[in-house]
Amino acid sequence: MLYSWLNKLIEFIRTGYKQIIILLVAHLLLFTIIGMATTNKPSSRLASSMFSSWTSNFDSSVFLTFLRFENHSFNIMTTMHEESKPIPTILFEIMTSIKMNDVKSFLSYEIPGFSTYEHKVIVRGEDMDDEHLLSHESGPPLEDILEDRKAIDDDEDKANEKREGNIEEATVFLYNSHNRESFLPHLPDETNADNAHHKEVNVTKVSDRIATSLEENGIGSIVDDTDIMNVLQDNGWSYPKSYDASRSVVKEVLAQNEKIKYAFDIHRDSLPRDKTLKEIDGTDYASILFIIGAENKHYEKNLAIATELHYMLEEAYPGLSKGVITKEGPNSNGVYNQDLLDTSMLIEIGGYENTLDEMYHSADAITEIFTEFYFDAEKVDN
Repeated sequence: MLYSWLNKLIEFIRTGYKQIIILLVAHLLLFTIIGMATTNKPSSRLASSMFSSWTSNFDSSVFLTFLRFENHSFNIMTTMHEESKPIPTILFEIMTSIKMNDVKSFLSYEIPGFSTYEHKVIVRGEDMDDEHLLSHESGPPLEDILEDRKAIDDDEDKANEKREGNIEEATVFLYNSHNRESFLPHLPDETNADNAHHKEVNVTKVSDRIATSLEENGIGSIVDDTDIMNVLQDNGWSYPKSYDASRSVVKEVLAQNEKIKYAFDIHRDSLPRDKTLKEIDGTDYASILFIIGAENKHYEKNLAIATELHYMLEEAYPGLSKGVITKEGPNSNGVYNQDLLDTSMLIEIGGYENTLDEMYHSADAITEIFTEFYFDAEKVDN
């Protein structure tokens, strides 16, 4: 019997040596690839963000189709309105990241920066259209932002005045990651939206207005006056690093005052006037948009607050709030320092063609609504 077994083994080796060689080569190649992927310099390794970006393009039906191959119980999840994608279509989408029913997927890898416009609309206001979702954060070169420009302010006496606040008494913290965002109506020598930046007449004045109004309503507030653009220049960073630059500011303030309950990063949008102006009862307001990073640990609570503020604004000032959107993914910040406090958000007010008066009207509206929200929350906590 042993002789018969040895003959079979020899025959198998003689007839199946090719399969054995292929198997050995395949294993050798596999371990070689694993070794290269794990021992290269970090800059040369395959990053998880690459796989995140790749798989984020898959429709959920792709994963469901594969699960059905292994577990037929998943067929129960198929509804009369859902059709399984053919295998060739699935393979095509995996290999190319192109979805046949989504025109954007044809363009996202061909047009530089197109993928940065990926947002998720949580609440859509009545005036939000697709162009609102095409606003972005990729500003002009830093040297252009830092350029000296002539600016005018309707209130010349307060043009260069900065508001002082008591950090020890503050419960609301306002800051501006893009602190030099300004407005063309106040820059007489500029017509280019990319040049709507100024070191003094800018969005920080809107933060000052909100903080002053909150103080008048009995809510202690403080506004950071750090020139984030100068921080970028000092560190040799580019404009997209603005949130990294402001992060240290937020952390320092929160460390200095444990009473801070809310943190708002105030911006102005990058859309023209016809998309950022709202007339209500004869008064011109700058439109408002709430943005939440979907990649921070406080995402759900921050989103809930932004959503509630939107609906409160909608009731008091119909159409003023464009809605609530979230951002996430490898081509977006996704955090916006909102992981530092579970009651924080980014608020876009107006655009580069709005006036400070219009911005102030909206700042007052936000203050009115937030004051009501704030004291209602205080009652619940007590």
